[in-house]
Amino acid sequence: MIEYYHELEEPELLTLQDEDGVENVVELLAQMDVDGKSYIAATPHIDDPAKSLGEEAELIVLVSEEEDGEEFLASIDDDEEYEKVGNLFLEKLMGYYDDDEEEEEGEEE
Repeated sequence: MIEYYHELEEPELLTLQDEDGVENVVELLAQMDVDGKSYIAATPHIDDPAKSLGEEAELIVLVSEEEDGEEFLASIDDDEEYEKVGNLFLEKLMGYYDDDEEEEEGEEE
């Protein structure tokens, strides 16, 4: 089962800190459970939508982990796992947007 964050009125934003301590704001796209683990797909957040036009979107896939009773999002170190989950997200997200475009075309007719 996949949960899409796009269906919310306001984007779901999250500030991530990389291993160098640099903070980056991302927009959550979807959450999905695969093989007993919970994964999040996100993309870098751009304040001005006009700036994002024509730019290739970057897909960030993170896994939810627990340490000392606290849940956090972590990068996926295993290339096979990242590729498998990333491809599943791409397939689901592309289908989600294709369905939206078909609905909009149907409304215009």
